Amino acid sequence: MSTSSPMRTVLVANRGEIAVRIIRSCRELGLRTVAVYSDADAGAPHVRMADEAVRIGPAPARSSYLDVDALLGAAKASGADTVHPGYGLLSEDAGFAEAVGAAGLTFVGPSPEVIARMGDKVAARAVADGCGVPLPPGTGTLTAGQAAEAAAGIGFPLVVKASFGGGGRGMRVVGSPAELDEAMAAAGREAGAAFGRSEVHLERYLQRPRHVEVQVLGDGHGTVVHLGDRDCSVQRRHQKLIEEAPAPGLTPELRSALSEAAVTLARTVGYVGAGTVEFLVLPGTSEFFFLEMNTRLQVEHGVTELVTGLDLVALQLRIAAGEPLPFTQDEVRISGHAIQARIAAEDPWADFRPAPGTVSTLELPLGPGIRNDFGLAAGGAVAPEYDSMFGKVLAHGADRDSARRRLVAALGELRVEGVPTTAPYLRTVLSSASFTEARHDTGSLERDWTPDPADRPGAPSGTAETVETPTVSSGTIRRVRIATDRGPVEVAVLGRAPRSGASASPSRRPGRESAAPGASGPGGAGAPPIAPMDATVVAVRVEPGQEIAAGEVVAVLEAMKMEMEIRSEVAGRVAEVLAVPGGPIAAGSPLISLT
Repeated sequence: MSTSSPMRTVLVANRGEIAVRIIRSCRELGLRTVAVYSDADAGAPHVRMADEAVRIGPAPARSSYLDVDALLGAAKASGADTVHPGYGLLSEDAGFAEAVGAAGLTFVGPSPEVIARMGDKVAARAVADGCGVPLPPGTGTLTAGQAAEAAAGIGFPLVVKASFGGGGRGMRVVGSPAELDEAMAAAGREAGAAFGRSEVHLERYLQRPRHVEVQVLGDGHGTVVHLGDRDCSVQRRHQKLIEEAPAPGLTPELRSALSEAAVTLARTVGYVGAGTVEFLVLPGTSEFFFLEMNTRLQVEHGVTELVTGLDLVALQLRIAAGEPLPFTQDEVRISGHAIQARIAAEDPWADFRPAPGTVSTLELPLGPGIRNDFGLAAGGAVAPEYDSMFGKVLAHGADRDSARRRLVAALGELRVEGVPTTAPYLRTVLSSASFTEARHDTGSLERDWTPDPADRPGAPSGTAETVETPTVSSGTIRRVRIATDRGPVEVAVLGRAPRSGASASPSRRPGRESAAPGASGPGGAGAPPIAPMDATVVAVRVEPGQEIAAGEVVAVLEAMKMEMEIRSEVAGRVAEVLAVPGGPIAAGSPLISLT
């Protein structure tokens, strides 16, 4: 970056792997960096890498990374002149962008007005409609009382969607009118927790689409270009797990139509910075529909960097400094193919249950065409206050199959101990026939790719109902199964009979990947349901004296940005409700007691 640029010091208003990624590009541009951190991240790599680091609060995101005053205070104290929001957190918060500008700082991203317009999914639909971009039938933001009539007009199945935010949070698929009220409430709760805005709207649910997005860049001089497309169809609960560029299986005509629609949309709103326009594509046809626009860098930006040879973070910074794009659309070249796997502390064999904990060992794959973007090192912790993703492994090859095979090999070499991860499961997905032949869609993971118990790392050979492992001073660790709305999950419970307030460690060290068929709780058959992990109690669905049936929902918990309905595996009468709505609950703690 030119030394005459007014940009000198960049405060990175984020954490984890994206903070590390931004700091690296700043270094190459000769820019000084300031990291911010919560108490949970005091020893994180991004804190060590930056030229300066400022503590902004305790672990909960609302008291640290979402605290605008704390972030602006850190910028002032460190002498930063620029703020890069990364993705997630406050990256699509128009109020934050406005506050940054009001403080005399440069915000790396589009204007607050564009963020507000495109961050409002209903307003974004109106922009797309005005540009002639196809839309699925849908509504504006509405209340629960308006939903039934609107849903009847759209037809089922439909999807309840958060009107603000992104990343798949605040979405519920509804198959019938009977499911609508609860889906509205659940989507609103999740959206409120993730984005601070609980408004929702309805859209027609498209059957078996592909999720294809186009990367766009706009500078402050009127130029808007695209950097090709990506496919993000490997998803669970609307959360992406594998992304690739370019999107496979598109005809040249369809690829051109998608890119043209994305550039037209960005140009219409005066977009400046890096952004992504997302579409749903119906396989085997030329039909596509506008989904949303993300006014920020995407988690999957790395695959576009690998096939274009461009540094998107550096381009963001140059655009924010007022520089024009250094190339034209005709000069953009796509070379080869790239695929990315998100590495999250989740257990695919327990319905992707989040599993925060300390990563005792982390060995990353190396080799030609391999890239690793990670936000922690060995000895670091995946904190329960944040998203479960802590890294990404990417592979680039001359064509799709060579990139795929390279990524399969890399995931086989990745070694993570201390927490379960998505890596071994994603390795099997990448090797499946439907992925290899690009026949998959956004529902394939939940419909066709059920994790095979035989593929689970450390899968037990015995059939004991519980596994007990001696500890130095704390009794035993018992693995039990708990019924939730997403199927049974396993949890490690410390001690033989934990009471309310007791904690449990979700340890996944080698040799402890043990199932517990038939166990319903720490006390064996007939035990009441317990919290599978440290969580917040969103709602309690039962009351003292109530008769409940086996499989009935007793509470809704939220942890690591996910809601879980906890069910009782046994029938009985509720003697006491131990979970307090709105309060925290520790792993292994009973939610209710039964008589």
